[in-house]
Amino acid sequence: MWEYTEKVKEHYKNPKNVGSMEDADAIGEVGSITCGDALKLYLKINNNGIITDAKFQTFGCGSAVASASILTEMLIGKTVEEAEKITNQDIADLLGGLPEQKMHCSVMGREALEDAIASFKGETTEKKVKGKIICGCFGVTDDKIKEVIRENTLNSVIEIINYTKAGGGCGKCKDELQKILNEETSKRNNGKKEKPLTKTQLILKVNKILESNVAPELRKDGGDIELIDIEDNKIFVNLQGACKNCPSSNLTLKNFVENILKEYIGENIEVVEA
Repeated sequence: MWEYTEKVKEHYKNPKNVGSMEDADAIGEVGSITCGDALKLYLKINNNGIITDAKFQTFGCGSAVASASILTEMLIGKTVEEAEKITNQDIADLLGGLPEQKMHCSVMGREALEDAIASFKGETTEKKVKGKIICGCFGVTDDKIKEVIRENTLNSVIEIINYTKAGGGCGKCKDELQKILNEETSKRNNGKKEKPLTKTQLILKVNKILESNVAPELRKDGGDIELIDIEDNKIFVNLQGACKNCPSSNLTLKNFVENILKEYIGENIEVVEA
């Protein structure tokens, strides 16, 4: 179960500035009900370029509501130029943080803001949509993926999914996501290869992944998992509880645990029952 901050709960239960705006000077729209998330942002902007009012309508989860709610509060009183500098991380930080799996909600808020400002400046739809569509399921472009990787220092495909939803549908674009990630990571390091993690660093990283992304799912069915050791590319674990003697334990290791770790660490790892 994801844990939400009190600020997220507050803005979900009592969202600010909900509704439409008849005389809006700028309107931004992102997502679609078909994809599961949609957001419409309305801005009122005076002759001095100051945002005097902001409202939103959304179809989405509690994190989407909270992100849009706090975004409208951030915008009121700012100039358009100041609003352009707001990042999705600014939205998440003001909420006290969001679960990694819900970071795409803050990105959606940022995208709606970008779309609204583009419409205010009179840009056409063709100008607003930049890049090649990589994820057909959610309509995410390569330019958007690169931007989110850079702004949030992403290091894995699963993080790209969490922040953009790209790859979270049919999954056919995951190879392309990895390719984009490799290119952006290389640029970040000025073409140098990343220094490999020490065994201690790798153990800490694997433990965090297991605790955050694997154990919660296993515990739903009375199971659990423990990291035993790491040798070269092999990660030795013990399944516990109901998972230990389950006939499908090998499938759990290979189809679930190993796939999750590959997403975060790399394709060359192997998960082994200790």
